[in-house]
Amino acid sequence: MKLSKAAKIWIDYHKANSRENTVRAYEGTISKFAHRFGEVELDVIGTDDVLSFLNDLTNGQKQQTKKIRYSHLKAFYSFVKSNFDPTLNNPCDNPMMKKLFKAKTPTNWNIHEKETVDEIIFRTIKPRNRLILELMARGGMRIGEVLKLTLADINDRKLTLRDPKSGEEYEFVFVPQKVADRLKEYAKSVCKQTSDRIFPISYEAARVMVSKAGKMVNINLRPHDLRRHSATYASRSGVPIEIVSKVILRHANLSTTQRYLGKISDTEAVRWIENLYG
Repeated sequence: MKLSKAAKIWIDYHKANSRENTVRAYEGTISKFAHRFGEVELDVIGTDDVLSFLNDLTNGQKQQTKKIRYSHLKAFYSFVKSNFDPTLNNPCDNPMMKKLFKAKTPTNWNIHEKETVDEIIFRTIKPRNRLILELMARGGMRIGEVLKLTLADINDRKLTLRDPKSGEEYEFVFVPQKVADRLKEYAKSVCKQTSDRIFPISYEAARVMVSKAGKMVNINLRPHDLRRHSATYASRSGVPIEIVSKVILRHANLSTTQRYLGKISDTEAVRWIENLYG
């Protein structure tokens, strides 16, 4: 079977059975693979060919991205082997490829304490900037989600996220009442129409603003640090991890959430034990 034919079957299968964002991810890798080897028989393409393709495709990208592209090709060959040609050799399925494209050891994130985050927020004078910080730190929102908010997305404490990362049509975020009230008041003052963005700035401008806010308390602060803080603070305050995962972070599975949560220091572990049994 020629690769172009197998690629079409693979993509059509996922269009019928997978989420839109999954289809986009697979299609992005397999279409490029088919562009290079489309008229070649699958059993002729070897490990060296696949390695050369992946190196060109992922040059300069993060190790996690390289692993994902590799896994796309591996899954593609496994699909063809399982459904059409049991004798097909999967060129991705060998120790060398697995080692080259394995994921990096998970990063141990620095989780900023509530007192630090509170000080950053309270010392931020500009209403727009303070709201952006609070939506990430109190609502667990991604910076991209904050920047896409419109006046129409506000329904008291419930915010609607349209075209979220999950691939769903929309998701919801819940924020504290005080934040919701100030957000609505601010949005009405800057939006002429309900479809107008509340924070019409670029991602880079928002990132710089967050970095400057962190420098006020002498820390290196990135937008996603505030989302991680939101999850970790909720978890350490006794919120069930299922709520942290599904409501605050809106993750598809708990394992993703667990990587967000900061490590517990010895001092904090002792304090929790004393609270429980002291």
